[in-house]
Amino acid sequence: MDNNSKRCIASEKLCDTGFSYTLSLISGKYKMTILYTLMEFGVVRYNELQRYIKGISYKTLSSSLKELEHDGLIIRKEYPQIPPKVEYSLSDRGKSLMPILDGMCEWGDKNRI
Repeated sequence: MDNNSKRCIASEKLCDTGFSYTLSLISGKYKMTILYTLMEFGVVRYNELQRYIKGISYKTLSSSLKELEHDGLIIRKEYPQIPPKVEYSLSDRGKSLMPILDGMCEWGDKNRI
């Protein structure tokens, strides 16, 4: 009898799991898409992100980027010039999520209908 068979759902909480924590960082309509884009293209500017991710509003992209930066998954680099230039890239913490995104890409390629 292994350890998992002794667990009782009545005494457990999803919010205490690593799954829940990870999901809290990447949930949202576009966060995983932003992370995927940075994984594929490395350093990307705001306008490039907005053009690449069709249909994302300025407000949604801006708030998603701020949340990802706050959570330490991306790096925002601002250059002091006119007009302002801002670039986004994955942090080391964000890069550590890439095996998960790679797995999702592989699954999608194999199971696309």
